[in-house]
Amino acid sequence: MSNLLEIKGLSKHFMPSGMWLLTGAKKIKAVDNVSFNIEEGTVFGLVGESGCGKTTLGRLILNLIKPSSGSVLLDGKDVLQFSKKDIHEYRRQAQIIFQNPFASLNPRRNVFENLSTGYQVYKIGNLQERREWLEILMSRVGLDPKYLDRYPHQFSGGQRQRLGIARVLTLKPKIVIADEPVSALDASVQAQILNLLRELQKEFNFTMILISHDLRLIYHMSDRIGVMYMGRMVERAGKEDLYNNPLHPYTKALISSAPSLDPKQGLSSKLISGEVWDKAPPENGCAFFNRCPMAGDECREQIQELKELGNDHAVACWRVS
Repeated sequence: MSNLLEIKGLSKHFMPSGMWLLTGAKKIKAVDNVSFNIEEGTVFGLVGESGCGKTTLGRLILNLIKPSSGSVLLDGKDVLQFSKKDIHEYRRQAQIIFQNPFASLNPRRNVFENLSTGYQVYKIGNLQERREWLEILMSRVGLDPKYLDRYPHQFSGGQRQRLGIARVLTLKPKIVIADEPVSALDASVQAQILNLLRELQKEFNFTMILISHDLRLIYHMSDRIGVMYMGRMVERAGKEDLYNNPLHPYTKALISSAPSLDPKQGLSSKLISGEVWDKAPPENGCAFFNRCPMAGDECREQIQELKELGNDHAVACWRVS
């Protein structure tokens, strides 16, 4: 398969609020020199703890915020250099499923009005055709078509997320970014939504970037996985290779800290110690060195870029060669 998306050296740095006039104020590197590619029709999982830059990276890919540097190539064309006309078409090809399904729906508009917005913007079909298409799509996401005349507040959280998925699929996008799509839902509903997403991804053949802090979810859904820590990608590999042979100390700790259903297993001895930097980490050195049991002098003094080790496995660690 060919690469649909190529992310090259993507960065987004913010100046802390109220600090832009101060000399010597450190920028917050929400995303820092991230590179990876995604093959067409596959699922790429982005995993890491809260605040590591996953959502910011997703918004950069969608061109919702402008990067400090880097490029996002769609079929070889840089999305970040698109004209207004090209961006308008890109919005049709790249859609997002939000974490909070209720916030992504206009409460003053019924379901039909919410879901048909894309058709109106891109002038697709007439009123009757839109209604017919949405009735089919409602059935496909597991909802009764007669619910098109209801309002968002009349649905449960799981039903609203089904509506959010239906809204995304109205324009048959090439790329879907699912940003923590089930974290706001009850555990009993999460599996249903995830299985539905996986079925629709295969049926509609869209490429998906799945963002989550849940390792089990990422493993279940993804073909390849990228692990992020404080704005940087520290490891990237196929899901089986990553879980069976994790190389970065942070990846190892994440996998060890995932809860087991076996009551006899108990807590892992490889849990991460220490705290995330309360301010921006040092400009030089690995951002994880203050929590890493393997850290040496070179880890404190110089950043290790992501290096390819073969078999599509890459890691950013001085202790791995």
